[in-house]
Amino acid sequence: MAYVPGVALLAALVAGCSAGSDAGDPDADSKPGSPTVTAAPPGKYRTLPESCRAVPRSTLKDLLPGAADLSDEQQDKVYEGTAAVTYDTDRKVGCRWKSDGPDATRNLSIDFERVVSYDPAVSDDAGAREVYAKKEDAADLPTSAGVTPSGTTGASSSASSGSTPSGSPDGKTSTKPSADPSGSATDPGEDLRPRLLDGLGDAAFLDDSLTRAGSTAQHRTVSVVFRTSNVIVSVHYTAQPDSVTEVPDSKELQEKAQALARELDEALND
Repeated sequence: MAYVPGVALLAALVAGCSAGSDAGDPDADSKPGSPTVTAAPPGKYRTLPESCRAVPRSTLKDLLPGAADLSDEQQDKVYEGTAAVTYDTDRKVGCRWKSDGPDATRNLSIDFERVVSYDPAVSDDAGAREVYAKKEDAADLPTSAGVTPSGTTGASSSASSGSTPSGSPDGKTSTKPSADPSGSATDPGEDLRPRLLDGLGDAAFLDDSLTRAGSTAQHRTVSVVFRTSNVIVSVHYTAQPDSVTEVPDSKELQEKAQALARELDEALND
């Protein structure tokens, strides 16, 4: 019967096709004992707040005292703030305020940055930790008892417990304060140096810089930066007295900048 070999061949081809039909099955290549790659979890935050509305008006009145002497219309303009230029409001937003008082000028800025990792093996939180760590390193915080800001022991860096002048590209002189950076009477046990902060977000630090440009008045900028999950928040608060002999008070600026940072942290977690 000549047709039998052909039938047998056809049966073999059909069997072969059936055996290969698992090629499109996503589990077909899985082998017993092979590791399963699980994507890292996303960060807690998927959006950012509207930055120019993130600070309550009552807080702005305290931080920008010069605005109190303005007309209602002018006050409204000051408290509205100016949004920072950004091309992706889902990733980064900010706002700026300025108040010119009879004795001093105050500037306030806040920035929110939401970190998103596009590497499935790296979580958004891990990416944010890396971004925050770079900001902390750039602040060059003083060391204490041989412990670096990151928590590892080692030799003290150039930012020792005393004042640490450093030249900046614009020719201004910036000084890290000593334990009494304002020159006024303070609690001897109170440390006002740049430092790590406890109880604010997942990690936080404070920087304090006194700057003089030529013969103009000194201005002090206190910065508080903290990370909560995959969002990093930066607060910068500056005071510049009109008098060239007056030194902006470090303690006042630090207390107000920290208070605002804690307000923003609470608002993010509501």
